[in-house]
Amino acid sequence: MRLRLFVVTMAACAALSLGQVKSEPRPGVAPAAGRGGVRVIPPEPCVNQWTVPGACDIGRVDPRDLSGVWTRATGSGSLGNDVKMTPAGEAKFMANKPSFGPRMVPPALGNDPMGHCDPLGLVRNIILEVAGRSFEFAQMNDRVIQFYEWAHQYRTIWTDGRAFPKDPELRWNGYSVGKWEGNTFVVDTMGFDPRTWLDNLGHPHTENMRVQERYTRTDRNTLTMTFTITDPAYYPEPYVSGVKTHRLNPERTEDDKIETFCVPSEEENFNQNIRNPAAGLGKK
Repeated sequence: MRLRLFVVTMAACAALSLGQVKSEPRPGVAPAAGRGGVRVIPPEPCVNQWTVPGACDIGRVDPRDLSGVWTRATGSGSLGNDVKMTPAGEAKFMANKPSFGPRMVPPALGNDPMGHCDPLGLVRNIILEVAGRSFEFAQMNDRVIQFYEWAHQYRTIWTDGRAFPKDPELRWNGYSVGKWEGNTFVVDTMGFDPRTWLDNLGHPHTENMRVQERYTRTDRNTLTMTFTITDPAYYPEPYVSGVKTHRLNPERTEDDKIETFCVPSEEENFNQNIRNPAAGLGKK
């Protein structure tokens, strides 16, 4: 009788102990959704996984939190060389003389607005054309600020439900409003200054261009983006980009940004002393 009581008591204690172990969370492990098993989650802090996309589970972050500094990891920094254009678009494109791509000319003989420190414009900013640069999202109750490291430019994306202005003043980065569709942040922009290019290949646009961007945070360290350009005067059909992948850059999120202003006086000095002589042009 005593032996049977001892066995029953030990079994009960073991079951209780096992239940306590199963109910206590362990670092890096969370109960799986549904019945049985566990789901492995990287322990905090989750560092940037450059070589293992998706290593940090989205369950640890709010997918609608886009804040942080993001650097492009995949995706082209231009629209490409096979974009279909209307005759008017083709004429404007041929008038632009880039210093990149198959139509490149020496920078001193080109007319890229960037060579005079003009703002890049929205599309060249969002594709992070300038190598190694990044952008940062800062979210507020009624707006999202997107700050571009190159030339320290920024834009406001209004998220308070407002409509576009009926007759917007033309802007380098346009006028942007944003909304959420599920966990995808959708940004629509209009009202562009037509002096900007769409990329370093010289693709043009009109002031009536519309741009839609779609941002999705797929895990802690990954933000994907696609954009669509609609400008029927220059492009007979909407241009839809490929998927561009960005990686969270916690080092630049925590540190001060590099001061990379495009200073007109410095640019002019560079043109006179380096760029122009390299093209065989004398100093003015």
